[in-house]
Amino acid sequence: MNRCPLTYEPCEGLYSQSGLKRLSRQLTNLQPLSFTSLELRQEAAARSQKMSIQGVQPKLSARLQIKKQQFILVDKNGQYILKPQIADYVQVPENEDLTMRLASLAGIEVPLHGLLHGQDGEMTYFIKRFDRVGHKGKRHVEDFAQLGGRNRETKYRSSMEQVAKLIETFCTFPAVEKVKLLRLTLFSFLVGNEDMHLKNFSIIRNQDIISLTPAYDLLNTTIILPQPEEELALPLNARKNKLRREDFLEYFARDRLGLTERIIDKITTDFANIRPQWEALLDVSFLSDKMKEKYLQVVNERFARIFQ
Repeated sequence: MNRCPLTYEPCEGLYSQSGLKRLSRQLTNLQPLSFTSLELRQEAAARSQKMSIQGVQPKLSARLQIKKQQFILVDKNGQYILKPQIADYVQVPENEDLTMRLASLAGIEVPLHGLLHGQDGEMTYFIKRFDRVGHKGKRHVEDFAQLGGRNRETKYRSSMEQVAKLIETFCTFPAVEKVKLLRLTLFSFLVGNEDMHLKNFSIIRNQDIISLTPAYDLLNTTIILPQPEEELALPLNARKNKLRREDFLEYFARDRLGLTERIIDKITTDFANIRPQWEALLDVSFLSDKMKEKYLQVVNERFARIFQ
């Protein structure tokens, strides 16, 4: 019995029918990608100057062709982003897909995403673009590096306090978005995501409303990096390491974001209650047993600091 990389449920073939329906109600099957992981990385390098998506991790733009029952690579008007395996780091696609699922369980909005089989049996991560509408339509999105006058080289030169200030400056309903920010910040700490820099926060305009986008680029970097040195990419209360419960819940949530005790208690209760579901999902994920153990160690250590 296989496990569907779109739903994590047992299935007979490569994908479950419920997983296929998440992609499209018209989809009855899904062919493996027409490339190996190496070929996808080569394609990403060759197409990098033609596409609007950039970053350290190899990325490709794709569309889902229902008639061919397959994802195809495109240079423009893509509806999905594909991220293949990385040569120097282990199981990054499997890590990102799991972490995004954990975020969803924690009440964080995430786009449609999953894993795809390749020609060599390796997994490729995909995520649906939230800045696309229909075949060619676009929604206006700006990341916080753009909003704060930073760029790719200076995306770490900021702080979580500055992120909060940008929300207050640009979002239509900052009080709502600051609740989302606390949930996302606490989540990143708990799962070992130490790479939430300015380009990993964005706002989106929907008609006259400006709000935070769904979360993206979430993964446990602590178990990927050989010698991780930080716990958050941007300092909080002038700290990147040895963060404490009071840094998140007293200084940041109450004093800086101005959240009420009722809201703070709800968020912490949500995380405490969801932990058994996190462990169950981790157990059936596509990470190797060794990586599952490392991931769980990070979660256990971080939970102990916040909840005990």
